[in-house]
Amino acid sequence: MRAIAAVAAPVAALGRGVLGGLAATGRFAIFSAEALSHILRPPLYPREALAALFTIGWLSLPVVGLTAVFTGGALALQIYAGGARFNAEAVVPQIVAIGMVRELGPVLVGLMIAARVTSSIAAEIATMRVTEQIDALVTLATNPMKYLVAPRVLAGLVTVPLLTGLGDVIGVMGGWLVATQTLGFNSATYLANTVDFIEAHDVWSSLAKGAVFGGIAALSGCYFGMTSGRGAQGVGRATKAAVEAAAVMILAANFLLTGVFFSV
Repeated sequence: MRAIAAVAAPVAALGRGVLGGLAATGRFAIFSAEALSHILRPPLYPREALAALFTIGWLSLPVVGLTAVFTGGALALQIYAGGARFNAEAVVPQIVAIGMVRELGPVLVGLMIAARVTSSIAAEIATMRVTEQIDALVTLATNPMKYLVAPRVLAGLVTVPLLTGLGDVIGVMGGWLVATQTLGFNSATYLANTVDFIEAHDVWSSLAKGAVFGGIAALSGCYFGMTSGRGAQGVGRATKAAVEAAAVMILAANFLLTGVFFSV
């Protein structure tokens, strides 16, 4: 019996972990569906929505721009170094463009938003939960999902695609700057090759990824903030879990969307 128990214990622990993960996924899915359903249903809170748009969109521009320009420049250097082994240095403009627009642009913007915005949303809402401000909203007949969650999710869905498009452009220009100033490329030829290689399908798929990643980042911050534990430790755990979950879901969603958009 002891031998059977020793073998069954790890299996039972694995089963509990799997069931717990499935239950958490279900709770997050239900929360997401409820939050999305509140976005366009009255009452609306335009002041909260504008504040969220400003915080998520405008205030994220510096980190997005710096991340994109350095990534585009590093990508140009790496592709040139790799292409030189096969006398294929001329492909730098095309590969930088497709790499930034299809993958690196939306993913890096999504991860930066997860690091900056998801953590902020989770900490803010979790603090409101701990200090009973959310209970006060309910007492005042204000739905927390409408007042706190829906404006932030809407802002994520609207602003992150715009940030993604801007990040794509800045990243490509970072590659152009390095290629023309360091690697000896002709500026006009580089830009012409970039424009000729990028297709409309690449652009709108990048923006669609940005919308999905923005929704994931905002929903993750709101969910873990709303379900945080009590006390300072609860706020810290909620913030950490929100960022971790958002990053993993963004990378997983990127894999799935890439398969959908670019499957052969």
